[in-house]
Amino acid sequence: MNERLPRIAITHGDPNGIGYEIILKILEDNRILELCTPVLYGSQKLVGQYRKLLDLPNIPLTHVSDASQLREGAAYIINVVPEDFKAEPGSPSPQAGAAALASLERAVTDLRQGLVDAIVTAPVCKSTIQTENFHFPGHTEYLEARVNENADDENSRQHSLMILCNERLRVALATTHLPLSEIAPAITHDLIVEKTRAFSRSLHCDFGVNAPRIAVLSLNPHAGEDGLLGKEEQEIIAPAISELRQKHRILAFGPYAADGFFGSGAYEKFDGVLAMYHDQGLAPFKTLAMDAGVNVTAGLDIVRTSPDHGTGFDIAGKGEASEESMRQAIYAAIDILRNRRRDERAHRHPLRRQYYEKGNDNVVLDLS
Repeated sequence: MNERLPRIAITHGDPNGIGYEIILKILEDNRILELCTPVLYGSQKLVGQYRKLLDLPNIPLTHVSDASQLREGAAYIINVVPEDFKAEPGSPSPQAGAAALASLERAVTDLRQGLVDAIVTAPVCKSTIQTENFHFPGHTEYLEARVNENADDENSRQHSLMILCNERLRVALATTHLPLSEIAPAITHDLIVEKTRAFSRSLHCDFGVNAPRIAVLSLNPHAGEDGLLGKEEQEIIAPAISELRQKHRILAFGPYAADGFFGSGAYEKFDGVLAMYHDQGLAPFKTLAMDAGVNVTAGLDIVRTSPDHGTGFDIAGKGEASEESMRQAIYAAIDILRNRRRDERAHRHPLRRQYYEKGNDNVVLDLS
């Protein structure tokens, strides 16, 4: 029996940014319907406004009021913003931030209820989306909070991991949206172990990599120069790598100085790279990824991806935005869903352990 196509929720992001442009450019090609059932959480009125502004073809979007009405063979839209809202391309505003949040909240609610299978988020403006319902530095932290709403204790909480990826490189972040002044105190032995273990699980379950090799970057320049430029490498990062290898049997290596690591192309020898902070990992990644990078939220029981760029207010409404990163984000969401389902099926009925009795050719099953 064939599985139905994955239902991919797409949030419109900040409606004054490039979200509608890149989404509509992707939906122009109806071959996307052979891979998934896309549903845009946004506004039919805004679709019409941007289609006219950008001189895009009339893209058929079937309106539904509820995601339970989705069927294969069509692209859908669910209206989530007031009819009187009008986009002002390139102009951040509290009203646009509220519209972005409305799209995100409705899509995540449907995702948690199993009405859609994955979510792809268009970029938001982190300042205008802030409300009493959204007080997070980004999507990643918001999604972690939503997933853990009913967690009873710390042991039942899920912890997110931000991964940026393309066909050549996967970079995970030990810390995400922190000011530089707060990064060093946040780097602890337990954090490195937790994030690397989560990265290893994601590389296996989400990306289909067996026995992944993970490079761990240093915090300080030149990996601390034997303590001259900082002791975090000696006292925190190296011992954490040792524990990962000896106790958890994870192929972790390092710590490597970030400049030489990327400059020499050493990243090509690894399945993933753990960076200590946001710009350490994302600056080289975005330089290498060009327009095809994808942001993946790993570590949670939901699948979320996004393009690796921002709202693009400077080019919003001008028809200049590239949709490639958003397209790759949709493809990545589909691939991760398939990989997770494949991994779940593989472990659903594991083979029973068996051994040979000494001096006996017969196999004895261990039914414990």
